[in-house]
Amino acid sequence: MSKNSLSAAIEAHGGAVSLLRNSKIGMYVYPIVAPEFSNWRDEQRAWRESAVLFDQTHHMDELIVEGPDAASFLDHVGINSFANFDLNRAKHFVPVTPAGDVVGDMICFRERDDKFILVGRAPTANWVKFQAAIGTWKVRLLHDPRSDSRPDGKAIYRTHYRFQIQGPEANKIFEKINGGPIPEVKFFHVGMINVGSRRVQALRHGMAGAPGLEIWGPYADKHYIQSTILQAARDVGVDLRQCGARAYSTNTLESGWIPSPLPGIYTGDAMMREYRDWLGADSYEAVGSIGGSYVSDRIEDYYVNPFELGYGFYIGWKSDFIGKDALTRLKDATNRKKVTFEWNRDDVLKVIASGFEDGTPYKWIDFPQPNYASTSADMVMRGDKMVGMSMFNGYSFNERCMLSLGVVDAEVQEGDVLTLVWGEPEETGKTSTEAHKQAEIRVRVAPTPYAREARENYADSWRTKGRG
Repeated sequence: MSKNSLSAAIEAHGGAVSLLRNSKIGMYVYPIVAPEFSNWRDEQRAWRESAVLFDQTHHMDELIVEGPDAASFLDHVGINSFANFDLNRAKHFVPVTPAGDVVGDMICFRERDDKFILVGRAPTANWVKFQAAIGTWKVRLLHDPRSDSRPDGKAIYRTHYRFQIQGPEANKIFEKINGGPIPEVKFFHVGMINVGSRRVQALRHGMAGAPGLEIWGPYADKHYIQSTILQAARDVGVDLRQCGARAYSTNTLESGWIPSPLPGIYTGDAMMREYRDWLGADSYEAVGSIGGSYVSDRIEDYYVNPFELGYGFYIGWKSDFIGKDALTRLKDATNRKKVTFEWNRDDVLKVIASGFEDGTPYKWIDFPQPNYASTSADMVMRGDKMVGMSMFNGYSFNERCMLSLGVVDAEVQEGDVLTLVWGEPEETGKTSTEAHKQAEIRVRVAPTPYAREARENYADSWRTKGRG
């Protein structure tokens, strides 16, 4: 075991929970992109009412996998089937450990029969690289890690730029930059459009639940592409808002994707022990942090499986993928389910008000997103029993509500009012956590994806009533 490995870091800190809950990495940062271009409220509003431009160039890893075995290799590593994965398509690629715990996820694009591009957070890229390193697959990998969170003036270069335009008026911009109507592109399919003088690939996507396209190309073209899009919006009179780093992460609260589950890689024998020895002590998995009110001695209690995240329908049962035996056992088990938690307005205001009072306040709620840890785990209670875990939270100006995404026990129903415990119960080494006390916040279990109509159907219940 190398002293510079994840295994060594876990051992030095007396366990994975201690390592991650005392991480000094600080706030989770979406790098390079300005915090706000106008203001985060109008930037959120734009994807609902007009159009928004997301700059996705810097905050995600990119991993190119190519070679004669590329398809069969990825089919083995991820739970997805590659049997009907044609050219110019994309998949939500999800790998799991041999125990069936989610490692992470990325979007996988098929550019050729023998070439795929994976885009997303580091844990999945690291896992894919490890599987290629220990196997005999005929594949070549090229890894372009995300941009530095704090570059301190250092020049930043990427392989590709990556933008997404979406919102109800996005098509007006597309027609202008394309020089005419764009071709019909099915959801998660890739087509070709013009952006001025450039011919670019475009994925039909809808990150915030609104129609849109994601485009990418050589990083050297980034300024030209961005300026052409902005000018086109002005020409057609669309209020296109560039989305800053503050608003960017909140779009998922409305669309229902949990972006940062803890990778389930800190336990397990054989392959998993080898993986922890292979990962560096400076890897995402070693320096990341867990924040929240849920503190368990067992790191496994923070893991999730694909069924809990709503990914069960991705599973290609005819493939021989890593973790298949475990998922076969979990398939018919009683699993938790993904939901949206709608936070009670009065309880949120109580927490905020404590920051204006003498004494120890409740844990501060940053707006629009309290991104103080890499992975969040807040207890959701029914009386004295923990029945769920809140995993990603933030404020939606569109819904005028604090929301979070997480998982609950199978018996919990939409409309149930539960209690979220906000704040940490103990002192930690996290530099992003101030001295505070815990608060109880009522939350209503709502659908995922979240919808205003669903919320308003409950307008005469807990939202307008005091504690019963």
